[in-house]
Amino acid sequence: MNTTHFAQGLTALAERPLPSSVRAESVRSILNVVGTTIGAIRAEPVDIIVGLDRDSESSTGSVTLPGRPERRDPVNAALAIGTAAHFDDFDDTHLATVVHPAAAVFAAAYPCVSRADVTGEAFVDAVALGIEAQLRVALAMTPWHYDAGWHITGTVGAIGAAVTVGRLLGLNAVELGHAIAIASSLSVGHREGFGTMVKPLHPGKAGSNGLLAAFLARRGFTGSPTALEGSRGFFAVLSDQVDLSHLTDRFGERWEILNNTYKPYPCGIVTHPGIEAAEELSAQVGTQEITAVRLYGHSLVSELTGNRDPKTGLAARFSTVHGVAAGLLDGKVGLDQYDDERVVQPDLVTLRAKCELITDATIDRDAAFLQVDLNDGTTLEHRVVHARGSLGRPLTEDELDDKVRGLIMRNAPRTAATIIRAVRDLPTAASCQDLIATLTEENK
Repeated sequence: MNTTHFAQGLTALAERPLPSSVRAESVRSILNVVGTTIGAIRAEPVDIIVGLDRDSESSTGSVTLPGRPERRDPVNAALAIGTAAHFDDFDDTHLATVVHPAAAVFAAAYPCVSRADVTGEAFVDAVALGIEAQLRVALAMTPWHYDAGWHITGTVGAIGAAVTVGRLLGLNAVELGHAIAIASSLSVGHREGFGTMVKPLHPGKAGSNGLLAAFLARRGFTGSPTALEGSRGFFAVLSDQVDLSHLTDRFGERWEILNNTYKPYPCGIVTHPGIEAAEELSAQVGTQEITAVRLYGHSLVSELTGNRDPKTGLAARFSTVHGVAAGLLDGKVGLDQYDDERVVQPDLVTLRAKCELITDATIDRDAAFLQVDLNDGTTLEHRVVHARGSLGRPLTEDELDDKVRGLIMRNAPRTAATIIRAVRDLPTAASCQDLIATLTEENK
């Protein structure tokens, strides 16, 4: 299987109606990423990115950013949007690959649909295909690529973004193959940046690079026809092992987008079972002193989120002991628990030091077992079989709406309900312009 076949397969999928379940999941992904984007659109890293060209001619670009008054050219707009979408680590997650697929494709798609008369169905389908493309590329090199230190959301995100924009631009199979090839040479991101502003920059840059790749391909720019599978291509360079069968296995029958999930907590997804258990036990702790905490979980809990002493909110998102301690002390974990000031408060610092992480290969990624010892000799216990928001226990439509509403209210309170309704109505919308107008309404 090669790059050309991959592009041909994606094009064939786009030429027939997508399954209703796939469209529904694409809508959920768009809704979630709209929430995470607007919720963090005024975060410091986004301010820095937007401010780069504030005094230059590009500040009069053609794309108005959602939730902000500035206008930027499409490529720079995608960079800012993708960074905001991933900043709070609250975006969608494909647990098998640990990819956050919607940030890059939404970042790339938004400038296109904001400047052209695109139907809601076309937007939803293009996002679905971009997500599917990047997840299949990710599966082909999982777990080896991520284990080597690459931030897989950044590396495969550019490919997914190129596919989404390619569909919106109407690229044919040959042109889409070139877009994929160009995007694959622009992949970015390593895991050393986790816990810093660099991590959300990766999907921002992936969206920006994917958009650029599709724009170039439309104008006749070409790439290698073996960009993915070649001896010096994407897979060979970025992964010790690869299984190319994942690229087109049961294309049109098996959809990886249906394995996408949505987070109830703004942090690394492998921390979620422990946080949920801590919230459940919080009321039982009451005013008693906690003497020890033991969390039993999957090995990724310590590997990905083993930071025991975070100093900032960004770093705390990769600290399971922080999430568990916050759940026990505050009873509920949300964005406030990842505020820089809350992270360093003495009660949390003290309790984090009492938390022990114990990995067990028999425990699933979405499961955990928590034990809490109290000073009266009591040991509290709670087991999570499937964490809320996992495939085994997905967020309901109402839960997802509530999450997104809370995020949008941070920066666009007057239009939160209208935005949610506009996204939900996308499959039957004659144009995306109502959604774009709503996303920029509070800028006026």
